[in-house]
Amino acid sequence: MGARKRESAEKRKEAKKQQYFAVLRNCPTSPRKMRLVADMIRGMEVNKALDVLKFSSKEASQRVEKLLMSAIANWQAKNEGVRIEENPLVVSRIMVDSGRILKRLRPAPQGRAHRIRKRSNHVTIFVDRKNQVVENLN
Repeated sequence: MGARKRESAEKRKEAKKQQYFAVLRNCPTSPRKMRLVADMIRGMEVNKALDVLKFSSKEASQRVEKLLMSAIANWQAKNEGVRIEENPLVVSRIMVDSGRILKRLRPAPQGRAHRIRKRSNHVTIFVDRKNQVVENLN
């Protein structure tokens, strides 16, 4: 690896240490369904987002709720001694990417077969303090 690539990789690593996030990989839900849930909580305060996810009727909301709790725990682990009540947290970014696709065959009439694609996804949630999100946008 060249020196320039190594330096930029080290910068990315240092920047990632300042971010608080959680990742869910290979979740067996289609990305389209998961994005509907992700769009509901994007930019919300954490407590309000947890309430929205808890009372949502969508099946994917349970997985996102658990992932959000994990992101909050990651924030608490890096900020020991700091209370969440004093620093209101916000879901700064949430990304849903396509995961692996399992290809299956379903019988069709006249001896044919149709291909079924069972999709999965990867979800990443970034959590940050409310005032830092405003500073980053400006």
